[in-house]
Amino acid sequence: MAEGDSPVIARRRVRLALREAREAVPLTQAQVAEAMEWSLSKVIRIESGDVTISINDLRGVLSLLDVSDRAIVDSLVADARVSRIRPKVQPAWWMSPRFDDVLADALRQLLEYESEATAIRSFNLLFVPGPLQTPAYGAALTNPWVEELGDEFSQTRVQVLVEARQRRREALLARPGSFKYFILIDQSVLMRPIGGIEVFADQLRLIVELSSQAMFQIRMLPFDLSIAIANNGSFDLLTVGADAREGDVLYRENGVYDQLVENRAEVARHRDRFEQLWSAADSESDTITFIKKRMEALEKNSPEARG
Repeated sequence: MAEGDSPVIARRRVRLALREAREAVPLTQAQVAEAMEWSLSKVIRIESGDVTISINDLRGVLSLLDVSDRAIVDSLVADARVSRIRPKVQPAWWMSPRFDDVLADALRQLLEYESEATAIRSFNLLFVPGPLQTPAYGAALTNPWVEELGDEFSQTRVQVLVEARQRRREALLARPGSFKYFILIDQSVLMRPIGGIEVFADQLRLIVELSSQAMFQIRMLPFDLSIAIANNGSFDLLTVGADAREGDVLYRENGVYDQLVENRAEVARHRDRFEQLWSAADSESDTITFIKKRMEALEKNSPEARG
């Protein structure tokens, strides 16, 4: 166990260790459930992080999975104890009924990790990442799903999702010095005036304002980039935990569903790809210069400028 880790990080370490040990044996979740005389849902919920595991259950399942190294067992037991600690502070904002009824499970888990992350690396091909969005830009992105998904995605739900993005930004801004946000964005994102000229100009203005803070670094992948851009869509990588060897958490969302990926090999591939593109992208200063010029062009074409 790494000193100072929170219950969220400790729980992640335990469940990943259990899943990897089970797969190494190998056993299915159903086989573990049968051997431990548990329900299958209990195994699934432990491995997904929906519930914590008791110390007695942990020792039993580690024995089943042939995990006998004393140092490993003791470390996981310590993590399991930490994971069961209930914080004495107010529940997180995303746990309130207003948000809990709307946010997808993967997004709620992302928010937990985001509150603990020391860094986020965000790769964006289609739109400005959520925590950087203005309310009007976020609504313009989300509103089209209302018609497609009908009652399941009402206007109220859109408002809640937009508010959640603002809350995420506020939470990150409250952590100067302990957090870094690396934003890698395709040039097309800065050319597509989602929400109209005025909405998009305001969005670009916010990006420029945020870029003045040390925690934010933004780079653009220009149209004339000489290397291929990843074709697996936008994604976020969150660095969590005090031990860098644990790797990152991968988050993807396409508007209809959210997915949190913790497979080490897959996450590592995304991290390598991000670093390759980050090195090839325009510098932060060149990117901000481009954004400012784009803002000037939009303002010249705004209804007010045209009279």
